[in-house]
Amino acid sequence: MEAMAGISAGNFQAFASKFDFSRYKTLCDVGGANGLLSILVAKTQPHMKCVSVDLPAATAIAAEKIKSSGVSDRVSAQAVDFFAEPLPKADVITMGMILHDWNLEKKMHLVKAAYDALPAGGAFVVVENIIDDARRKNAFGLMMSLNMLVEFGDAFDFTGSDFSGWCGSVGFRSTEIIHLAGPASAGVAYK
Repeated sequence: MEAMAGISAGNFQAFASKFDFSRYKTLCDVGGANGLLSILVAKTQPHMKCVSVDLPAATAIAAEKIKSSGVSDRVSAQAVDFFAEPLPKADVITMGMILHDWNLEKKMHLVKAAYDALPAGGAFVVVENIIDDARRKNAFGLMMSLNMLVEFGDAFDFTGSDFSGWCGSVGFRSTEIIHLAGPASAGVAYK
């Protein structure tokens, strides 16, 4: 988890700084691992209350990180099996380097679960190495997609158009892509 946090830290910090949180008060980070995304959002956005959700073993580690972060008054960790349980309700649902781990059926399950957990006007955000629609510019995203296929057999990274189509099919009203750092972007879907 420390290695993944190290790889993701710059992207999560960029998201915490670039995304407009002014309309929102709560965030649920799905697959939050050690809680880093929630911690960075809470430190950057003092009005936000965040929960990092993951399986129990990860949640135990996140609880310790959150305790030592200085934001435990606004960040918590909760054990959730996101394929077996509904996601906690929040104004913003995030998934940092999570959606690319799964095949299309499981991706769609997660997109729908995020939609169901959000209020009207809520935002679903994925932080990923989103591939350009022409599949020509983000070589790192393409290589990451190949890596996911090798590691998991049917997992893959995706384009902004893919994300928009999946989100639209479950009812999200609009999407946008926000460049973060290097090859990473935030795909945002608004309910």
